[in-house]
Amino acid sequence: MSSQPNKPESCIQLEHIKGDARKDMDEDAMTDEQKKAARTVEKRLKLKLDFTILPLLSMIYFLAQMGRSDLANAAVAGMNKELGITARQYSTVASIFYVGYIVLQLPGTLLIRKIGPPAQFGLAMLAWGLTTTLAVEIHSYGGLLAMRIVVGGIEAFVQGAIFYLTFFYQGSELATRFATLYSTVALAGSCNGLIAYAITLTLDGHHGWRAWRWIFLVEGVLPIACSFLVFFLLPKTPEGASPRIFSETEKAMMVRRSRAAQNTGESSVRYKLLLRLLADPLFWMLNVMGMALHYCTSSLSNFLPAILVGFGWTGVKAQVMSVVVYACAFVGILSFSYASDRLAKRGLIVSIGSGVAAIGYAILLGSTNLSARFAATCLCAFGTYPGIAIVGAWTSTNNPGYTYRGGALALINMISQCISIASSHAYDDPPIYRKGNAVALGMMVITCVTAMALSVVYQRLNAIKKREQYSEAAEILRARYTVDDISHRHPDVFFHV
Repeated sequence: MSSQPNKPESCIQLEHIKGDARKDMDEDAMTDEQKKAARTVEKRLKLKLDFTILPLLSMIYFLAQMGRSDLANAAVAGMNKELGITARQYSTVASIFYVGYIVLQLPGTLLIRKIGPPAQFGLAMLAWGLTTTLAVEIHSYGGLLAMRIVVGGIEAFVQGAIFYLTFFYQGSELATRFATLYSTVALAGSCNGLIAYAITLTLDGHHGWRAWRWIFLVEGVLPIACSFLVFFLLPKTPEGASPRIFSETEKAMMVRRSRAAQNTGESSVRYKLLLRLLADPLFWMLNVMGMALHYCTSSLSNFLPAILVGFGWTGVKAQVMSVVVYACAFVGILSFSYASDRLAKRGLIVSIGSGVAAIGYAILLGSTNLSARFAATCLCAFGTYPGIAIVGAWTSTNNPGYTYRGGALALINMISQCISIASSHAYDDPPIYRKGNAVALGMMVITCVTAMALSVVYQRLNAIKKREQYSEAAEILRARYTVDDISHRHPDVFFHV
């Protein structure tokens, strides 16, 4: 290649990419000119991915979170009073969402390649939007339960968006991208509060409907309208990316990057690996953190307006002040996740975040001062929400292979949502919610300790892999198995710490 300096940059890069797959990913085999061309193409590609895939997925997550957390705003906007719902019944309504969500999470993740991301995500948005709009005709506790369980089941089919991102990004890039995606959860909470506030002031009583019915109607129409953008603009996979958006050079680079991250276009579901995953102690350490973090974030999502009402504020003011709490969560997600990618320290950053949240919960339990309790609530959001994104990135990079990675992400989310159900019932002693906050404090301590312990375990396993990199046992594993077959047990897979 060096003998042809006048060749266009795209041709140089394409010829390199079409070579032997293993040599493909070895920059030592490239000339300086090829390396420069590859870096230019990759930089342009990542920018294009960040402005196509990330906005669409962020929109999906944003609307899904709005659909999940609008219940809390509806409750404050008159739903509980009109339908005669007690505190215990509200806890049941909040938790019933997770039944369908949990049951369909695994197939909703692993079937992404078979169904196709644009079709799967777009149809899910259309379906849950239509179901949410039907809330305007709900007149009983039973009807509300039915609506929430259906919406939960449908939303399970967009949670594979995290897994979908791993098709396009390298492990060292994931925490920041996951954070971009997950930060929309905090934005959705803020927007829900603002929308509920505006609707309560302007639409309450119109058409004979209380404000809560208008909240469900507005937040059901939005995903219906946006679903068509997903249908037509979201790329299927690196191999199936549209030539209208990505050039052949960029598409080839996408495939190269995807395979370097242990993805292949021919990957399929291997059900036996799911059993092996469930017997993996490293998976369960990640799961412990996922469960603890989801307990805290789901309780904030479901009960934040009610918690703020417990501070003595009116329903309308509580809606507005919830925006401040979610703004703190938004800042925490972006800053902690950026530090995690920048420093390449997943466990350390998760520990710091959970430590900050633990301080917040301790203040909530020990103080009666209104300002201190509100500041503590902001600390809780600032410290807990980033952990979800970072643990997700940690899980995806340290569990390579289609089934192992997809299964790990889905199962951790499924099991964590079971804990979310428990959080709904732990927060049943308004207005202080002492029991729920005490459990949350314990969860953050567990997360802090587990994150540091797992980092140490990964470091030791990396040392063993490095020492035995060229042993006879390692060569046998390379000859017999691919990363898709044995995931992180492969001798060439090293852990992020």
